[in-house]
Amino acid sequence: MRELELYYSSGESSLFVQKTREQLLPQDSAVSDVAVRLDETVGYQAMDGFGASFTDSAAYLIHQVLTEEQRLSLMKKLFDSEEGIGLSVLRNPMGASDYARFIYSYDDLPEGETDPEMGRFSIRHDEADVIPLLQEALALNPSIKLFGSPWSAPGWMKTSGSMIGGELKKEYYEAYANYFVRYVESYAEHGLSIYAVTPQNEPLYVPGHYPGMLMTAEMQTDFVKNYLKPAFAKRGLTTKILAYDHNWDRPDYPLSVFKEAADAVDGVAWHWYGGETSAQSQVKEAYPEKEVHFTEGSGGEWIPAFEPAFSNVMRTGIEILRHHSQSLVLWNMALDEQNGPTVPGFGKSTCRGIVTVNQQTRELEYTLDYYALAHFSKVIRPQAVRIAAEAEEAAIRSVAFRNTDDSIGVVLFNDGEETRNVALELTGTEEARFRLGPKSALSIRIPRA
Repeated sequence: MRELELYYSSGESSLFVQKTREQLLPQDSAVSDVAVRLDETVGYQAMDGFGASFTDSAAYLIHQVLTEEQRLSLMKKLFDSEEGIGLSVLRNPMGASDYARFIYSYDDLPEGETDPEMGRFSIRHDEADVIPLLQEALALNPSIKLFGSPWSAPGWMKTSGSMIGGELKKEYYEAYANYFVRYVESYAEHGLSIYAVTPQNEPLYVPGHYPGMLMTAEMQTDFVKNYLKPAFAKRGLTTKILAYDHNWDRPDYPLSVFKEAADAVDGVAWHWYGGETSAQSQVKEAYPEKEVHFTEGSGGEWIPAFEPAFSNVMRTGIEILRHHSQSLVLWNMALDEQNGPTVPGFGKSTCRGIVTVNQQTRELEYTLDYYALAHFSKVIRPQAVRIAAEAEEAAIRSVAFRNTDDSIGVVLFNDGEETRNVALELTGTEEARFRLGPKSALSIRIPRA
């Protein structure tokens, strides 16, 4: 009998606890088994991994508020695959997002001035906290992939004259493409390779109280096809371009961009704040060669802590992977006791970070999002390939991957209200039987035979 690695979550005070096979054995023989059948002969996407964002707020809290000892311990728990959960995808804002201490871009100018040649471009802001943390993360986990997404172009490029509101002026499309080039090249000077960028975070949402910018599908098609992709090609940059970067409710947006600019875009990025996960498969089926990424989903105070909040991340995470995503990225890596810092004028924040850093006491707390990510990242490693996993009951949600070391990583979630006995079958042979309580999650690593 193979020695399985098992991690179980059954409640707010029992998250991601390592268990033995014996501890999870079915106890009630009257409960019928639900078979979960894995088929290694069926393969899907290769995984890049799981992660969150070093927003300005998160990077500041981790790099400046925590002590060095706390920071080193946290980074190990986040990125080390043995001593921690081995996060391997980081999607960072290019300039200020809503979670920043102030509004900034990489080319801020006095009112009335312009800089189309990018002569005053600088990533100095990121050199203080963001870049040191990225370098530290990569030292712990060299397989990390970095993504970049702007919330807005510099204000002088926009119709609003500000990073809040408006859209990109047509005369600055070329300058904005070069802004991306400078970003990628400046990061490379710090030993940081940007795997992919999106032209605009949430391009169909223009907030009135933090940076944002309207970019319709037609605008994005024009920008990517005629400016961004050519600018990358001219400089020999291999950074991928992902379309959209917004909710599941508008699959027509990436479909439109792909239709008109398929050669210029490498994939699509999704968020979970509207629509259904099936949108990912809808676009994938139309353009099977394009990458699928899930780049932002935040939890927060609007949804109660363990149930349904933990359940939501587990349930939705499994569905995101079953619908072809190569990544699962939550939002802020860290927030403080007020769910901030946020940009001035933002108002009350209700978002939850992967960890909470209390600015008053300097205490560090791991939130349920850390443990939910752990359920995936600990057993599904970079470049793992998804295999078929089918459960006899819809309430038992499942996803499975074959890792590069030939181990199998399985994530199960009992979405029902009753305890279930689950029989895990691998290529027709029963591998193990487990007792899964209601709304409980189980991650399994089956070593190579």
